[in-house]
Amino acid sequence: METIKKTLKNKEAFTLMEMVLVLFIISVLMLMIIPNVANTKKSVETKGTDALAVVVQTQADMYELDTGTEAASFTELSTGGYLSDKQATEATAKLTITAGEVAPIATP
Repeated sequence: METIKKTLKNKEAFTLMEMVLVLFIISVLMLMIIPNVANTKKSVETKGTDALAVVVQTQADMYELDTGTEAASFTELSTGGYLSDKQATEATAKLTITAGEVAPIATP
């Protein structure tokens, strides 16, 4: 019995306080990192939508110069060869076109 007590007493291990301290530090770091990642994602999506709007507006202007009429829809621009199918699909989901003017869909 004495040898077991000596073995357990000499065994080096983390104490409960050390484990709580490590978990606390990890929690604080996660609380600082996660909101920044979420804000970055939203910023990237907004910039991507703005860039798509510029590209589609340029193509709509080219369509108007070539045909003499304003583009009524993204499908019209796609069938005319001014937008790829992928661009037309993304534009339909994220943008509106009215009287040849392209604008992002307002999100609440």
